[in-house]
This record gives sequence, C-alpha cells and structure tokens, in this order.
Amino acid sequence: MPAQPTSGYPSDSVRFTRRGFLAAGIAGGFALAACGHKTQMSRMAAAIAAAEAERPHSGRTVTTSLTPQPARVDIGGRIVDTFAYGDAVPGPLIRATVGDEVVVSVTNKLDRPTSVHWHGIALRNDMDGAEPATPNIPAGGDFTYRFSVPNAGTYWAHPHTGLSADKGLYLPFIVDDPTELGRYDAEWIVILDDWTDGVGKSPQQLYDALVDPNKPTMQPPPPTTTTPTSPTTTASTTTTPTTTTSAPTTATTSASPTNGMPEMPGMGGTGEVGTSDLLGGDAGDIAYPYYLINGRIPEAATTFNAQPRQRIRIRIINVASDTAFRVALAGHSMTVTHTDGYPVVPARVDALLIGMAERYDVVVTAADGVFPLVASAEGKNALARALLVTGKGSPPDPQFRPDELNKRVGVVDMFTAATSVNLGRPDPNLDLPVVLGGTMAKYDWIINGEPYSRTKPLHVREGEHPTLTFDNTTMMWHPIHLHGHTFQVINSDGTLGARKDTVIVLPKRKLQAVLIADNPGTWVMHCHNTYHQEAGMMTRLDYVF
Repeated sequence: MPAQPTSGYPSDSVRFTRRGFLAAGIAGGFALAACGHKTQMSRMAAAIAAAEAERPHSGRTVTTSLTPQPARVDIGGRIVDTFAYGDAVPGPLIRATVGDEVVVSVTNKLDRPTSVHWHGIALRNDMDGAEPATPNIPAGGDFTYRFSVPNAGTYWAHPHTGLSADKGLYLPFIVDDPTELGRYDAEWIVILDDWTDGVGKSPQQLYDALVDPNKPTMQPPPPTTTTPTSPTTTASTTTTPTTTTSAPTTATTSASPTNGMPEMPGMGGTGEVGTSDLLGGDAGDIAYPYYLINGRIPEAATTFNAQPRQRIRIRIINVASDTAFRVALAGHSMTVTHTDGYPVVPARVDALLIGMAERYDVVVTAADGVFPLVASAEGKNALARALLVTGKGSPPDPQFRPDELNKRVGVVDMFTAATSVNLGRPDPNLDLPVVLGGTMAKYDWIINGEPYSRTKPLHVREGEHPTLTFDNTTMMWHPIHLHGHTFQVINSDGTLGARKDTVIVLPKRKLQAVLIADNPGTWVMHCHNTYHQEAGMMTRLDYVF
C-alpha cells in the first residue's frame, strides 16, 4: 500500500475519484459520528452515576421478586385468563421509604418480552423499565432492577411492552417519608381499571379493529345520559342518601358486560362510549366489559373497614388503558392532598376526574355506616366501586351513583403545588414543543408530526429549565406521561399549578408546564392511552452533553 501523503492533497498514487471522495467523506463522517456517539454515551453514563450519587440513600434495602406469568384470576365471581404478577390482580404492594434501595428480581414466565416500568419515580435512567434505556426481558429470561427512591408518593408499576399494559400486570408502589406533613389514621389504596382480557375481545383484537383501514366511518358519539357539570360549580344541593340502608339504583346501564368492542357504527359494540364535557368531547375509544376497583367488579366489591371519625388517606391510582374515571365517596367530601405523589395546597372537592396513569391522594373523615366509593367511567355509562364500612348498614345497589359525582369535581387546574415542591419559573428562552396529532379515522396517533418509529427526539441539557408546551391538535383528549421527571403545570392564568408526571391535555387546547432537567438519560414521553401509544403517540426526551 502506498504511503499516505504528507501534504493536504493526495499524491499521484492516491488520486480520488468523485465517488471515492464521497465514499471517504461518508466513512469519515460515520467515524466522527461513532466517536461523537461514544463520547455522548460516556458523558451520559457519568451524569447518570453522578445523579444517582446525589439521591438520598438511607442504607436500607427493600428486596422482592416478581413473576409475570399467565394466570387464572377471579375478578368477583368471573374467572378470567390473563397475565399477572403471580396469581393475583393487582400485583403485590411494594413499599419503601425515601432513600431506600429497591431490588426487584423479575423472572419472565410469559411467551413474549416484558419489562417493569416504575411509573412516576425519578429513578436512574438505566432502571426505568422502558426501551431504549432498559432492555426488555426476553421470554423465559430474568432481570434485576436496582434503584434508590428519592421522593415520597403514590406510584405504580406496569410493563412497557405494547398491549400487555391492558392485562393484569400492574401493582401499587408506595414511598413513605417519616417527616411528611399531614395526619391520618388509616390508609386505603384504590386501584381503578377497565377490563376486557378473558371476558371480551382481547387487547390485540381491539387494537386490530381500531387500526383496520376498512372500519366504518366514525360518527360523533351520542351524549352521555347525564350532563357533566362544571368542576367549579355545585350542581346539586341535595343531600346524598345515607348508605346505612339499601338505596335504589340510579344507573341506566345493566350490570352485564359488554363485548369490549370499540364503539364504532356497524362493529358490534354494545357498550356506550359517549362524550364528556370534562374531557372536551369524545370520552374514549373502547366500551369495556367491566370496570374494576382493586381487581373486583361492582357486584363483588372489595371492602375497607374503618372506624367512624377516623381520617383515612385514600391513594387513588388509575391503571386503566382507555378510561378516565370520576371518583366520589358517597356521603363524604374529599380533601385533595397530593397529585402524582407531590403535595398540593389542600383543596376540598366532592369528586375527582382521574385520567389514565394519574394518581390523587385524598383524606376523608369517615362517617358511620356503609358507603360506596364509586368510580364512574367518564362518558361510558358504567362504573366500578368499593365499599367503606365503618358501622352497621347494607350497601346500596351495585349500580348506585352518589350525588357527589355531580357536585364539585376536581380537575388538574384547580390544584396548586405546595411551596416546598414548586419548580419556579422556566427559562423564557427555552421551549420544548410537544404537538399531539392524529385522527380516530386513521388511528395514526403521532407526536411532533411523526410516529414513534420515526421520532425526532427532543433535546435538553442537564440543569436547563425549559417550558414544555403540549399542543393537542386532535379531537381526542390525551393523558401525556414523561418518564423520570415531574413537571409543574402552568395554569391558564399564568400561575403555577400542580406537580405532575401525567397530565390530561384536552382536545384543541394547549397546556404548558415547567420542567427541571435534573435526571440525565434517554427518556420516553407518550400518551398513556395504551392504544394511542401502541399506534405511535410516543417520543423521546434525550439529554445531550
């Protein structure tokens, strides 16, 4: 091989053709890109390690194991075949204290890859449980997640592998802080879900119907049978019937299941998917056969026992795939204390609107009797329920709807983060646009003009303080979730609102939030409607160095 020339030009023996010159340039570009990528990854790994060192560390370790597997589960007299962590739905509670190291060994007994995403926890990037940060666990494989928990709050865990999220793979994750303000005598964890697996169409069949290019033309859905009221007004001044004696049903739907089909003309959907004022229009895509609280249908509701006058902290988690719930406890008002794990200025409401993946903590002072906690599937004319039992009495009909559902309904812009967790004002020169696009007809849900397969990641540098601008150009509401972070909502009047990691963005509306870029890595951001996410409504937030 001839010696390389010493000048800046090729010698006669190393002349470049135009094609050769371009090939060399491309090869050099790849080499530089590879070098740059290696440097970026090295710097990111160092930043992730440094961020982990900055998290609180108690010296304690919480160790547990999970086995995602096929399971036959009783959801209240109805036996279903599904996937579960072990043999129960929900899966086992994981509980830790701020600063603890959590070690979870996962053995995958499914016939497909899986993962465990620790929803809402600002943990280290390589333990997030979502690709590309964390590889999926192959069928028959195992993996150990190991991370410290930096913040108290109500969280949960679920797979981040396609439609498995609409099965029984979910569990509550609670992080305690002994110094946390507030007093309560008892704690009630309430998990809301919409259910089709093993009783209606499978999640895959539902998705195939939604993306079918030959599906019937969509028509505007019929209105709900009751008119939702403004969350800032009181719709009724009547007293909620006591539940110490049997109460008549006020529901207009049968307790029998629907077939779980999308509500589209001519597709055989027998359930009702209507509209919701609180959600800005269409309430959802799917009428589910059942709606559950803590894994049980309304006719076989779970029971929480307490004493009259006790203060009960209720941690409400919506793990559903396509359903927002309006939640109320008959005969009680609720004081909202936390949103997505973070404290807010206490605010009293009669009911709460909770989108998929959102969590709200409330405190109630228990009355004496038997009281249904009702989660009305917003715009779907169906409900889930559980029972609070503090004294003698009989529960009302399983389809009973308390008056509180139509009184003061709490929505996100009614809440303000506690001063201790305010993020401050964003840098006015930094904006991260998150444009939500797509249509129901094509089921082509996208972010910033592209599905996830072609996404162009958003970029941020550690320490930056940008504004997230969610711009929903679609006719559907979307609960948007950012991994590894919480942001603070900027209300329409410019005031700082609640801290959230998942927020409802209404159709044809914009919502802004403050973000502090303090958790380096490669993070996904997506709609937490399982079917919208599967169709492509996901992007990435990448730290650059």
